[in-house]
Amino acid sequence: MNQQTNELLLAGIHWEGDSRKVLAGFPEEVRGSLGFALYELQLGRKPSVATRRMESIGSGVYELKEADPRTWYRVIYLSKLDDVIYVLHCFEKQSRKTDRRDLNIAKERFSRVMQRIHDRRKHASSTQ
Repeated sequence: MNQQTNELLLAGIHWEGDSRKVLAGFPEEVRGSLGFALYELQLGRKPSVATRRMESIGSGVYELKEADPRTWYRVIYLSKLDDVIYVLHCFEKQSRKTDRRDLNIAKERFSRVMQRIHDRRKHASSTQ
């Protein structure tokens, strides 16, 4: 498969809650770096920014990490399910430890995404 064909097969991105709005408010350089990392994920590639698994939130959840001299920036996402990447939460953090509030937001949104996927699959199988 050539590069041009591959780009036509981008995974979708679904933004949970205010995650897109929050990411849009990040500084331009940080936003560009994290946006490109999401694009790489859409292509099925490894992102060019630092990442880490976030199994405490749920299976298949990862965090994209970026920083500037002022603070740290994070994007928590659920890796591709049914050809969609779910951006669960975007936030800034001031300390090494992620605030419990941010973890709880991501966990809640993960639960809602998984419930929607379950309901959609159940509905699809019952209509066949």
